This record gives sequence, structure tokens and C-alpha cells, in this order.
Amino acid sequence: MASKQQTITPYQPRLSKLYKDQLKKELQSELNLSNINQVPLLEKIVINSGLGKAKDDKKLMETAENTITKITGQKPIQTTSKKSIASFKLREGNKIGLKVTLRGDYMYEFMDRLITIVLPRLRDFHGVSNRAFDKQGNYALGLTDQSVFPELSFEETSPAHGLQVIFVIRARKKEDAQLLLSKFGMPFAKENQ
Repeated sequence: MASKQQTITPYQPRLSKLYKDQLKKELQSELNLSNINQVPLLEKIVINSGLGKAKDDKKLMETAENTITKITGQKPIQTTSKKSIASFKLREGNKIGLKVTLRGDYMYEFMDRLITIVLPRLRDFHGVSNRAFDKQGNYALGLTDQSVFPELSFEETSPAHGLQVIFVIRARKKEDAQLLLSKFGMPFAKENQ
């Protein structure tokens, strides 16, 4: 008796599917690009947390490492100082921060949660700044408190620390990168505010 084989379709994040099926073609026609490979592309998302106070408080580094691991699903690497600065009481080689780089499906999942769940939970939120693009089109978003992420309980968010989320985008100019992020649903603030 022959058994029927079931085909399992691999999971694809919502924003990844949206980009491949719809946004690529839309962006190509809106930007008048002749080649599909010129369309703006989100390459990676880097999450940083600067923890200069961690040299005095070891609990801060442990808390930040646990929260970033829960938020991103990856264990962060520790960043160290490259040179000594006496006025900051900093020695070369001190652990001063954490960093995670997300690519592929993890990147799209994190961006989806950030846009649909985390940003609307911010207090007095009127949209993200549209001035945070650099010359290459990369976008930097700063969060002052990690407690807005639903994965974290209240006990896990003390002591509080900030996060910086950097969207690394391959684009010709920053206007193209902004168009890509707005198509993904990034809520940019209105110009007159």
C-alpha cells in the first residue's frame, strides 16, 4: 500500500513574502528603474545597546544580555572599548555594549513585530523621525526603554537600558530607502510636526 507524501511548505515571514510578491515590482515602477536588482533592499538589522555603566554594575550587562536575547532570538556579542579615555574612566578592552545582527527571516520577523506591536506601544508616539537617514540610506531608530517589547516581563526590564535599531538598506539615495520602509509600514512623522 503506497503512502501519500505530504508536502510541507516552508514558513516565510509576512513582510518577506510581501516584498518578494508585491513591493519589488511596485518600487521598480515608482522609481522608474530598468533593472529589478536596482530596487532598494533591506540587507540586515543591527541592534546595539551601549552600556558604559556596566563596568561599575555587572547586573546591568546580564540584564541587557537577557533582554536582547529574548527580543531578537539571538545571543548578543559583547563590544569592547578600542582605546582608553581617562575622562570617562574607560580602559582599553572594557566591555561597554552588546550587539546583534539579524538577517533573513529573523530580520523580517523582528521588523514586523517592531512596526506592528512595539512602536504603537510607545508613549506619546506620533511617528518616527524621517531625518534619521544617513547618506547611504541606512536608518537609525533609538528606543530609550526596552520595556515596550511584549516578550519581556516587568522584572526583566529593570534596570532600564536603551536600544538602537539600525536598518541597513541597499539603495541609491535616502529617499528610495525611506520609500521602502514606508511601504513596509514604518510610521514616519508628518513633516509639519
